[in-house]
Amino acid sequence: MSQEIRSDVVIVGAGFAGLHMLHQLRGLGFSARVIEAASDVGGVWYWNRYPGARCDVESLQYSYSFCSDLEQSWNWTEKYAAQPEILRYIEHVASRFDLRREITFNTRVLSAIFNDRLSEWCLQTDSGLTFRSQYCVMATGALSVPRLPDLPGIENFEGPIYHTGAWPREGVDLRGKRVGVIGTGSSGIQAIPVIARQAKKVSVFQRTANFVIPAHNGPLEDEAQVAWKSNYADHRARAKEVGTLYEFSAKSALATPTAERVAEYERRWQKGGVNFVHAFNDLMIDKAANDTISDFVRHKIRQIVKNPVVADSLCPTDHPLGTKRICVDTGYFETFNRDNVELVDLKKTPVRELSGNAVVTTQKAHEIDLLVCATGYDALTGAVLNIDIQGLQGQTLKEKWAQGPRTYLGLMTQAFPNLFFITGAGSPSVLVNMIVGIEHHVAWICDALQYLKAQGFNCMEASKDAENNWVEHVNQAANKTLLPLANSWFLGANIPGKPRVFMPYVAKIGLYRKECQNIADQGYQGFKLSTS
Repeated sequence: MSQEIRSDVVIVGAGFAGLHMLHQLRGLGFSARVIEAASDVGGVWYWNRYPGARCDVESLQYSYSFCSDLEQSWNWTEKYAAQPEILRYIEHVASRFDLRREITFNTRVLSAIFNDRLSEWCLQTDSGLTFRSQYCVMATGALSVPRLPDLPGIENFEGPIYHTGAWPREGVDLRGKRVGVIGTGSSGIQAIPVIARQAKKVSVFQRTANFVIPAHNGPLEDEAQVAWKSNYADHRARAKEVGTLYEFSAKSALATPTAERVAEYERRWQKGGVNFVHAFNDLMIDKAANDTISDFVRHKIRQIVKNPVVADSLCPTDHPLGTKRICVDTGYFETFNRDNVELVDLKKTPVRELSGNAVVTTQKAHEIDLLVCATGYDALTGAVLNIDIQGLQGQTLKEKWAQGPRTYLGLMTQAFPNLFFITGAGSPSVLVNMIVGIEHHVAWICDALQYLKAQGFNCMEASKDAENNWVEHVNQAANKTLLPLANSWFLGANIPGKPRVFMPYVAKIGLYRKECQNIADQGYQGFKLSTS
C-alpha cells in the first residue's frame, strides 16, 4: 500500500524557485512539501555540470534578496559564478534554513490530478508515494528537460553520448579523446573552449551560428563586493523594475553618428556581458538599427578567427542579434584557431547519419570517440507537460496546450484550479534575471493564498476571458519587437512538432509587476474565487 503525504501546498522542484516557495510558505504558517527528482537541491544547477558551465548574470545579482544577512554573509569568488559555486550557494541556503526536511528527493512526479469534488490535487510519483494538497505549485524550471538532437542513426553510434543538461556527477575524462560537439547555444559555447583544452581533437558540428559576446570574467575583488553589498537594498529595488541591472541607453542607434555608435559598441564589447545588447534603445525593435550591432559583431568574429572560411561560417546571418538568447563566452571564437579544433558547418555539409564511431556528413566521416549534445531543452513547457496533469472534468494540460501554452499572467491556466506556475510561459521568465522573476512570483502566490484564506475561499481559477485577453496581450507585445524573427527556443523552434508560439512576455518586469499587482488589488480580477 502506497504512503500518502498531505499538506496545504505541494511544490514540484527544489531549485531556486521551489526552495524559495517552501521557505516563504513556512513563514506564513502553510504546510508544504517539495518533490524533487534529483538526490539533492539545485534544480538546473544540479544537473548542468558540463565543462565550463556558469551563469551569464553577474553573481552579486544572481542570488536571493529575501534575507539581508544571507546577502551580506555569502561571498562570491568570480564576476560570473561557475556551476559548482552556484550549487554550493543553493546547498548553503537549504542547510541554513533547514529546508531539506520537507523535501522528498529521488522522486519524480508522474501525474497530478485535480479532484473536482474535494477541490484538491493528488500527485502520484515513481516511488509509489502519493501527495495530496489543496494547492500545487510547479517550480519545475524553464530549462529542465534536455533534448537530444534528431540525427539519423544516433541509436547506432557506438560511443558514449552525453547531454550538457544531464552531465554525469563524476565528470567525463576527455583526455586523449576525439570529441564531437553538436550545438552552439549557451551551453555549447561555454563547453567547447574547455573541452578543447582537454581533448585530443574536437569536431564542432554547428547547425546555427550564434552571436557571442565576451564575458571578461575574472575574480570578484573584495573591495568591489563590499561596495555593492553596501547598497544592496537600492540594487534590489531597481532590479524589480528592470530585471537585471544593466546599463540601458536612451539613445537611438540610427540617430547616432556612425563613429559615435561604433565607439559605444566597442566600449561595451570591452566591458563584456549581455549588457552589450542594450547599447541603444531601438536595437530590438528596428531591423536597420539591429543591423548596425550585428555587423559590428560579425566584424569582430572575422578579426578573431584566423581562417576566413571558418570565420564566415561562424558569422550569424539568419537572425538579428538578441533575438536568440544572447551568449557570453570566454575564448569561444579563439578556440577555432587551435590546431585540434575543426568546425563542421552543417548548413554546408549536413549530417547523413551516425554510424559506428563517426558522424557522417555529405562531405566526409568525422571519427569521434564520444558525442556531446549541447542541444538545449524543451523550454518553459517541457517539464510540466512531461507530467500527466489533469484539471476540471479530466481535461489534460497536454490537450489544452496542444497549440501552445495558454496562461493568465504566466501564473495559472483556466480549468486547472489551484495550480500555479513559477516563471511560466506568459511571464517575463527567461528574459530577465530568473531569480528576480522567481521572487516576484513566489510573493504573488503567497499573497493570493493568504487572501483566499482570509476571505474563506479555497479555490482559485483563471477565467477563460482573462486568459484569452492575456495570451493576446503577450503575442502583441512580442510582435512589436524583432524577437519572433528567429527560430529560437523562445518559440519552441528547437522541438520538432512543438507549436511556434512566442512564450515569454517581453515587457519589462517592472510593468509586469504593476499589471499583476493591479489585478490582485482589484480582488484578483480575472480569477474565479470560490469555496468547494
